Amino acid sequence: MGVLDALGHALGVAGTMTWEITWSLILGFTLAAVIQALVRRQTITRLLGDDKPKTLALATGLGAASSSCSYAAVALARSLFRKGASFTAAMVFEIASTNLVIELGIILALLISWQFTLAEFIGGPIMIVLLTVAFRLFVRARLVSAARQQADRGLAGSMEGHAAMDMSIQSDASLWQRLVSRDGYTAVSNIFVMEWAAVIRDVVLGLLIAGAVGAWVPETFWQHLFLTGHPLAARLWGPVIGPVIAVLSFVCSIGNVPLAAVLWNGGISFGGVISFIFADLIIIPILIIYRKYYGTKMMLALLSIFYATMVLAGYIVEFLFSWLGLIPAERAAKVTDIGISWNYTTFLNIAFLLLAIALLVRFFRSGGGPMLRMMNGSPDSHEHGHEHAMPAPRGAGITEA
Repeated sequence: MGVLDALGHALGVAGTMTWEITWSLILGFTLAAVIQALVRRQTITRLLGDDKPKTLALATGLGAASSSCSYAAVALARSLFRKGASFTAAMVFEIASTNLVIELGIILALLISWQFTLAEFIGGPIMIVLLTVAFRLFVRARLVSAARQQADRGLAGSMEGHAAMDMSIQSDASLWQRLVSRDGYTAVSNIFVMEWAAVIRDVVLGLLIAGAVGAWVPETFWQHLFLTGHPLAARLWGPVIGPVIAVLSFVCSIGNVPLAAVLWNGGISFGGVISFIFADLIIIPILIIYRKYYGTKMMLALLSIFYATMVLAGYIVEFLFSWLGLIPAERAAKVTDIGISWNYTTFLNIAFLLLAIALLVRFFRSGGGPMLRMMNGSPDSHEHGHEHAMPAPRGAGITEA
């Protein structure tokens, strides 16, 4: 096979996966945009002032409702921390806003199987509980105080402008009245387009990497790496190696799901897939951002605690689902079937692409274009009262965070 043939094969695999998940991505982001349009940022900050169980449960729910790309979630967590949220609550919110979200669950079910969606939504809270216990045991008040001092310096990371924008509907009408109003349509379109702009790089990168890996890496390599010839060793090794692959792949957000599908077909354990997906918050670029935000010591603490809790959550999910008989017997993730045909996927893609076009048109017609240029703006330009830092689109009830 020549170089061009190999490249074409990889692009074909990536293109097929893209076609399979397009409608579900649009559906997931639309539902997430509707929820975010109804949840006001100031409400989130007000409710996360301590690390009591009730508060952390709220942080989990609000994080899941505030779906974000990994970079924006990390920036938003720091913003909440600077405004008075407890450090633990901010980290719980960060985890939930990337790993317990609608679009991730839909893509997992569509590309791999529904069991992975269930495992994600069970494993996420397990990881949060483990992380809370670890923070209580190992993260001292002095370290948190030093992290707050570093956070208050306001050093820029990535997606700062996006994280600082509160695009929710500001009317005092009922939820339904707000949602079906003109302002509601504008708010949903703004959030939809901005979330897509935030994740598109990672989604494309994830699909291209998955396509290349699926087309070029021989099956024997994965079998050796994942110890497929030794069932017990494979189950113990999967959650350990999964996050390491994620850290080195540089892919985060839902962009790591296509690669997770390739790894599953290659022989990684069920729990290994879950720990791999959780690890979008410790990839190398985000570790660099943690260092800017909170200092070197807290970055190392986050890396250690996040990694340990991801591995433990992977183990718990692996053995729980094995005991329940819920681990799929076949490894048939949709990563190698090349081709597009007239089936339900095609019709759904057409319908949801029309919806995406309608939201995109509304976004630009309402004056949302300047917001795209501010996605990586300074955090302090939004957080500290610069009234003209974020121009509000016409007809939208959008305010600063």
